Amino acid sequence: MSIDSQLEALIRPLAKALSDVVFYPIEIFNQDFPLIVIWLAVASLWFTSYLRLINFRGFSHAIGILRGSHAGGSKKPGEISHFNALSTAISGTVGVSNIGGVAVAITIGGPGAAFWLFMAGFLAMATKFVECTLGVKYRRINADGSVSGGPMYYLERYFLDRNWPKIGKFLGCFYAAALVIGCLGIGNMFQSNQAYVQVLGITGGENSFFYGRGWLFGLLMAGTVALVILGGIRSIATTASRIVPFMAVLYMVSAVVIIAMSAEHLLSAIALIVKSAFTWTSAQGGMVGAIIIGFQRALFSNEAGIGSASIAHSAVMTDEPVTEGLVSLLEPFIDSMVICTLTSLVIVTTAIPNGLLDDGRGLEGIALTSAAFAHHVSWAPYVIAVAALLFAFSTTIAWSYYGLKGWTYLFGEGAMTQLLFKTIFCGFVAIGCMIQLSAVLDFSDAMVFLISIPNIIGLYLYGPEIKRDMQAYFSKYSKR
Repeated sequence: MSIDSQLEALIRPLAKALSDVVFYPIEIFNQDFPLIVIWLAVASLWFTSYLRLINFRGFSHAIGILRGSHAGGSKKPGEISHFNALSTAISGTVGVSNIGGVAVAITIGGPGAAFWLFMAGFLAMATKFVECTLGVKYRRINADGSVSGGPMYYLERYFLDRNWPKIGKFLGCFYAAALVIGCLGIGNMFQSNQAYVQVLGITGGENSFFYGRGWLFGLLMAGTVALVILGGIRSIATTASRIVPFMAVLYMVSAVVIIAMSAEHLLSAIALIVKSAFTWTSAQGGMVGAIIIGFQRALFSNEAGIGSASIAHSAVMTDEPVTEGLVSLLEPFIDSMVICTLTSLVIVTTAIPNGLLDDGRGLEGIALTSAAFAHHVSWAPYVIAVAALLFAFSTTIAWSYYGLKGWTYLFGEGAMTQLLFKTIFCGFVAIGCMIQLSAVLDFSDAMVFLISIPNIIGLYLYGPEIKRDMQAYFSKYSKR
């Protein structure tokens, strides 16, 4: 057996056991609903209600902060601007799943899944607000001016302040260790592998220069990633602030064009989505199936409740934590409510009316979305491939920062310690293009969602404090 086959065989039982626990399903109206999705969904619903629709009330204020109003500035503590922090966090969530995962959701859950995906994105905004406010409030400013923040810090601080330091340190270390493992798999190897697949697709497949040369593409991508991440969060944020708007606009404009070319189906598509969202019986499981799949896809996409995005947001230059919590509202909005919804409309206005789901080709995932684009514009799949490539790269650099902060929490902020992690991270980028380690990816995926358990508990514990901070901020703002 090859080394990767031996590693796969070794990790597979452990990955399966962990996945079976983390994604354990319960049956609701004959539909399997993973408990972890319920855990995340209930939290988003609770905080939306508890904070009195902050996802809606704070939206315009968040736009104002991005435009330079209210708070922030180069003289405030922190390393990056509100816009750069948001771009970095979005680059970590917007990925291939926004293109392919939505198509899978509609294939499995029916058109109604698109409606519940949208609603789940709206509710997730409240969870993001809480965790990102906490990320800034309990961050640490290091001696060199750099910032370290995230769930490991606010979990530790909560119990430290209540004279239970060992519990806080344990939860912080558990979160950090799981984050490091997760970043090397789903935030690294999976992304580089998907980037390699997209490059093969747009350069000739089996006729591509890179066909059979995954090691070469892996080294090139690892080198590119290294050029960005060696410069720290400022370099990552600057790169993300340039890539994210470009890739988002590229994909959104392309999607709008395809939807416009199927304009005759638009109204009926919207009606079908709404009707399917509230239909009790259908081939896909009806309303319950649509809710389950829609919420699962949205929460897996925007990662609200996992806490990873708060690590990027904590680096912002501000002395008002609530301002960054408000800015973070825009992250699920862009990820789930805009980009995922546009993908949904492409599928429902083009793929479904033209029979692409049952034309015998067995299209699914990103292939189905690509086929829907190609139905009107033959070269559109190249745009999809470029967007997916950019999504994969931007996700990789964002997760390198998340993993780094988990690593430094465990092993210290020393320069050599950070360089060691970055070297390991880039090595895994190259490995992801050379071998298929599905067990490693499954294990890391489970670890990423496992950390939502202590994180959500922390958010509930901090809930009253965040509510007071929010009320105090808006009271102060209203007097200006």
